[in-house]
Amino acid sequence: MSAVGNVARVLRLFTAERSLLSVTEVAELLGLPKSSTSRLLKSMSNAGLLANADRSSGYGVGNLIFETSRRHRAHSTLSVLADEVLAGIARSTGHTGYIAIRDGTDILGLRMRPGSKPLRVVTSPGDRLPAFCSSSGRALLARLDDDAVRALHAAPLQPPSPNAPQTTDDLLAALTAVREKGWAQATDEALPGVESLAVCVQDRESGESVAICISYSAAMISANEKSRIVTMLMRAGCEVGMKFDDEYWTAPRFAAFSAPSWNEAA
Repeated sequence: MSAVGNVARVLRLFTAERSLLSVTEVAELLGLPKSSTSRLLKSMSNAGLLANADRSSGYGVGNLIFETSRRHRAHSTLSVLADEVLAGIARSTGHTGYIAIRDGTDILGLRMRPGSKPLRVVTSPGDRLPAFCSSSGRALLARLDDDAVRALHAAPLQPPSPNAPQTTDDLLAALTAVREKGWAQATDEALPGVESLAVCVQDRESGESVAICISYSAAMISANEKSRIVTMLMRAGCEVGMKFDDEYWTAPRFAAFSAPSWNEAA
């Protein structure tokens, strides 16, 4: 693998639970020689990609990553507007909401809006989930054609539960349903006991796509409440999509969701 590829592999090792990594840990996790791993981590530290203030504790994510992330959030008008819309839905429903993007076969959380319900479903911005077994991921994947989805998932799927798509054909069938109705649902798939609903909005000019997602306990949601969340997400998709000339949301079949706006109905 190229040096750039190894840099990406190292950065993906960091999680909310694993904020520091030693040379030995990285070498074992990536299956690389310890000597070349040490040189790689030192080079990444010198470039600002990693921080190594205390060598005995290992390496952490460097300031350059955080600076780049802040610039992305500041200049991504689509994600900013989607987050504003999501905040209103989270306030109205009391459920936790997320803004996510697709990175290869994963989704990456950008923003979170905590809910007010006693039981909250929370993952942190920066966390990753397989796209094929999450509502945000399927909402994002549905914007690709079937050939592109097959190319992304050349290897067999590794479903985390029986409720997730078991094969690529299962995934493609699920994506067809998402394209037809406009929203995606995942129940007890990547996260046990969790159900989520999501829509995807795309900036026609830049090609940037984000998912707007609401999640909650699958056992504590009524049919009426779920229907209300779906309606609010669809209205959010129309509201944001129209501002970014997203042809998917400006289609006549979704006209009923464009007026009144989601916050008037919340």
